[in-house]
Amino acid sequence: MRSACPHGHGIPPATPAQVEQALEAAAARLAAGGGRLTPPRRRILELLLAAGAPVGAYDLVARFHSSSRVAKPATVYRALHFLETCGLVHRLSTLKAYVACDPDQPAAATTFLLCDCCGACRPIPSADAGPLQAAAAAAGYVIERITFEAQGRCAACRRPRAGPSQVGLSADGAGPVAAP
Repeated sequence: MRSACPHGHGIPPATPAQVEQALEAAAARLAAGGGRLTPPRRRILELLLAAGAPVGAYDLVARFHSSSRVAKPATVYRALHFLETCGLVHRLSTLKAYVACDPDQPAAATTFLLCDCCGACRPIPSADAGPLQAAAAAAGYVIERITFEAQGRCAACRRPRAGPSQVGLSADGAGPVAAP
């Protein structure tokens, strides 16, 4: 992924209790629909929940076992495909990575804010997907999942840095002005 940027973000990782609670909710959701959270699927979801950030498939392969063994890529990709199909995982195309979803929320259109500096990923409620659904239906399509990705910089990465090289625009927007 990205290297850590030099400033804090104040987003604590999920606690083991929160991860376990999310795994139990996911298992219950799957069981209600006739599915199962098999050990490989559970492990992949556990890794994504604990990461709290997007993780690439090959990083999951390497982390799959607590020992020095690695999982077979096919095992990881099958689990990811199943979890994505069930709405428990989102694939972020721009990052070529995956992120866990809230298992208590029904699969719905989701927007992810992706920080180009630190790699932070924050889900936010999406705008009404009704017009997109209607346009797809008119074209003969049935949409199963919608994921929007917006790239930019998070608040922590946008904070001004002290230093003489900062340059901004004047109040009227007409030209550059050195930062005080």
